Amino acid sequence: MDYTITELMPSGLITLEEPPAEKTDAIEYLLDHITETGRVTDRESALSALVQREQETTTGVGKGIAIPHAQTSAVDQPSVAFCRSSAGIDFQSMDGKPAHLVFMILVPENGSDEHLEILSSLSRSLLHEEVREGLYDAETPTDVQAVIAEAIE
Repeated sequence: MDYTITELMPSGLITLEEPPAEKTDAIEYLLDHITETGRVTDRESALSALVQREQETTTGVGKGIAIPHAQTSAVDQPSVAFCRSSAGIDFQSMDGKPAHLVFMILVPENGSDEHLEILSSLSRSLLHEEVREGLYDAETPTDVQAVIAEAIE
């Protein structure tokens, strides 16, 4: 990948606070984190792209993971946000289980290869139980970055 984890996922995009329990609220919660860092130029447009993508097919990939994502002109650099939910969020995952680890990926409209590369790297790394365990055990945003960096680099 052309980006480091700290570029894609600076600590401001990682929250270890409990997110809202409802899917749409959780998506907005993560989007707000990206928006607050100045990476989103048009929040409503980004939200619309995320919701539209969610309606096409679930981003709940199973194993307690959801990866809502969108390509949108509302961002000018790829961004990955993260939260974890102890209660679990119903993302209508393929395995029927709630998502506890939620990653949001937003990439610029013209970044189609990047989008797929980030999504596939993240998805592959999260299949490994030790990566998921590391994310559950992370105590700081830096810990989260380290787990992901080690998993995908």
